Amino acid sequence: MASVVLFAAFGSLKAGWHPLWFVGLLGVYSLLSGPSWGLLATVSLTHLSHGARQFPLVRVGGTLGWVAGGLMTSYLLHADTSPVAGYAATGAWVVSGLLAFLLPHTPPLGKGISLKSRLGLDAFSLMKQRDYLTFFVVTALFSIPLSAFYMYGPEFLKVLGDPHPTGTMTIAQMLEVGSMLVVGAVMTRYRVKAVLLWALGLSALRFGMSAWAGVTGGIYWHIGGVALHGLCYTFYFITAQVFLNRRVDPGMRGQAQGLLSMVSGGFGPLLGALICGWLRDTCVTDDGQGWSLFWTILAAMIAGCFALFAVFYQGSSADLRDLECQDRR
Repeated sequence: MASVVLFAAFGSLKAGWHPLWFVGLLGVYSLLSGPSWGLLATVSLTHLSHGARQFPLVRVGGTLGWVAGGLMTSYLLHADTSPVAGYAATGAWVVSGLLAFLLPHTPPLGKGISLKSRLGLDAFSLMKQRDYLTFFVVTALFSIPLSAFYMYGPEFLKVLGDPHPTGTMTIAQMLEVGSMLVVGAVMTRYRVKAVLLWALGLSALRFGMSAWAGVTGGIYWHIGGVALHGLCYTFYFITAQVFLNRRVDPGMRGQAQGLLSMVSGGFGPLLGALICGWLRDTCVTDDGQGWSLFWTILAAMIAGCFALFAVFYQGSSADLRDLECQDRR
């Protein structure tokens, strides 16, 4: 269904229908496709014997697909600004749906049969604990400026003179692949709080690099920030998925992963689209000035997330090192 709606969304764009058709259909597509990320993480972590070390290697497949999609869009299809990119994505979704039938059988671990449980609302009970509340709130807030990276990173590349911004953006995923090869070892050596703070701190730095590119006009500062995104994304979200899988009760793991997907891929980006869209229109002028202020404000927002997490998240002295011991057992 997601592929059908995605095809219709880009079909409406090509046909010249009112933009609300595209926005509405894309919203339906997001509702249909969004849960897949949490489900895939749950299936993977359920069947892996050493989740903290092995899951990042499995997740590399998604990153390689992102790189391939970006390069194909820019250099094979020449569709950086064409609905053809959406049609290609539709084909990829169809293939993915067929391959999903090959996944191992993974029945729900929970015993709840209530409507609340079936809708995944039990996961909100995690908010009663301070650490989980801090984690999900910070993740939602972090996703607001993060959405600007996807929305306006390519546009800024074009302003700086890059003729193939979609292809250049894949540099982030190339660095992400390298990060995933080491994040498993990092998670078993350092506390969750430390790893997540590193990711937030480096994210503020990379937005600062883009701000400096706006001051100097040097495209390589922005490209450096794009590259750093791969490491930041991996260290935050892969650590988060493994953390939830090992800390949350088995009967609620799938719901917890779904809640993470909702705040990081739904609620946060929705607010990000509204806030960052307004911020871009407010800061950036028609002649391309104001990008440095735009990225500086976003960097400050991430710095706020860093401070919030540092102050309110307590964690345990063992963190993921004990979780790795659980994997071995």
